[in-house]
Amino acid sequence: MKLTISALQSGGLITNYYCSSACRHCLYRCSPKWPKDYITLTTAGINLETIRRLGCRSIHIGGGEPLLQPDRLTGVLEAAGKTGVSVEYVETNSSWFRNHGEACRILEMLAKAGLQTLLVSISPFHNEFIPFYKVKGVLEACRRVGIAVFPWVSGFIDDLNAFDGSTTHALEEYEQRFGETYCRTLPQRYWISPGGRALELLRRFAPQKPVEQILATNRNRCAELAEVSHFHLDLYGHYIPGLCAGLSISREDLGAPLDPEEYPILSRLSTGGIGAFWQYAAEQYGFQPSRPGYSSKCELCYDIRRFLVQEKGIHSKELQPQEHYLL
Repeated sequence: MKLTISALQSGGLITNYYCSSACRHCLYRCSPKWPKDYITLTTAGINLETIRRLGCRSIHIGGGEPLLQPDRLTGVLEAAGKTGVSVEYVETNSSWFRNHGEACRILEMLAKAGLQTLLVSISPFHNEFIPFYKVKGVLEACRRVGIAVFPWVSGFIDDLNAFDGSTTHALEEYEQRFGETYCRTLPQRYWISPGGRALELLRRFAPQKPVEQILATNRNRCAELAEVSHFHLDLYGHYIPGLCAGLSISREDLGAPLDPEEYPILSRLSTGGIGAFWQYAAEQYGFQPSRPGYSSKCELCYDIRRFLVQEKGIHSKELQPQEHYLL
């Protein structure tokens, strides 16, 4: 059966991949190295119309860091209102905070455009790049302006408060203070999707399995590619299937079965799983594993895709955006 994204349940817009941070858990490998592109009002409008047409009535907005360009974020919020799609929350890492007056001005502007809730990232991952005083400043500004806060994750507040809030702190500092198993427990305290830069983090703790074992124990199709309960559409009009960052379906191809000629990778993954993709990459492009073992089928899949882009120079509509693999 051909992969078909015929209806959408819950998801969001990615306004930019450019970010003030390069967090170790980041699914989308966002960082300051990305181009400073931001979703245009035209693209936002078409994305929102597509989302509504496929049955979804509410979204979140994330990045990258959406508030690096608050004026443009205002336009996206207004476009959502005009399209009839409500915005559940906007995500932020608080790096944009300078002082309370400016923060309140920005949040008041966004509130007028429709912002009701701000998801504020609170974690050791973000603290490697963003001093905690900025996060506290945004929390206070939200309180003053009347914007609701979705703290993600409030359970880390005590951990961050154990350090000097005026500066950043590496994960290794947390291990030194709280014990060498601290980072090992982070996936139990903070939801981490196995993709992008997070794979490098998870590799430290997960047992490595031979390729043969991964292939033998994952013979079914990758059903998660059809998951629509937490989808994303980005600033380039790419739909990311199943939170598999670096894989892409063109927005225009949503709602109909995917053509296997146009989507040879996704078609193989959705019908034959990692084994079918492995065989395709080995036979067509000479793929050989870069390591003796992998933590999961997702890490193996990612290594194959990285090989196709970096080593073979493949330019494919389903391996987008290319910067995901090159930066």
